[in-house]
Amino acid sequence: MKKSNASRILDKLKIPYEILEYEVDETDLSAENAAQKMGQPLKQVFKTLVIRGDKTGILAACIPGGAELNLKTLASISGNKKVEMIHLKEIKSLTGYIRGGVSPLAMKKNYPTYIDESAFQFPYIIFSAGVRGLQLKVDPDDLLKAMQLISGKLAVK
Repeated sequence: MKKSNASRILDKLKIPYEILEYEVDETDLSAENAAQKMGQPLKQVFKTLVIRGDKTGILAACIPGGAELNLKTLASISGNKKVEMIHLKEIKSLTGYIRGGVSPLAMKKNYPTYIDESAFQFPYIIFSAGVRGLQLKVDPDDLLKAMQLISGKLAVK
């Protein structure tokens, strides 16, 4: 199995996880496509979005694959008046990842990250390991614990 920086963090913290792989379609990097190829429920396949707040700067949000980010809600809970998605060309320089492979773990900097509360109703969620075609299956409470241990700046929506 391939390892990524995100999986190495989980190893270091002794947090159990499973690596899931799927064949990448460069023309469809959607969570819907990833969920289908892995045979996993879309509501448990989370995507990581990178956002810029007018007061706090860069932050991230992990939301279910079929959901849309509510920018007004995120602005409110993150202490911003306004938030907006970053430009695609900024993803790699800000996170170290490329589109379709952004993980909430092991970004270049420990940005505040907000996980949609729906994650905590499941025994596991799946999110990018930081490489296209590679996903991590983790208990959402363990993901929260890992993020708190590495950054100390995590909030849950």
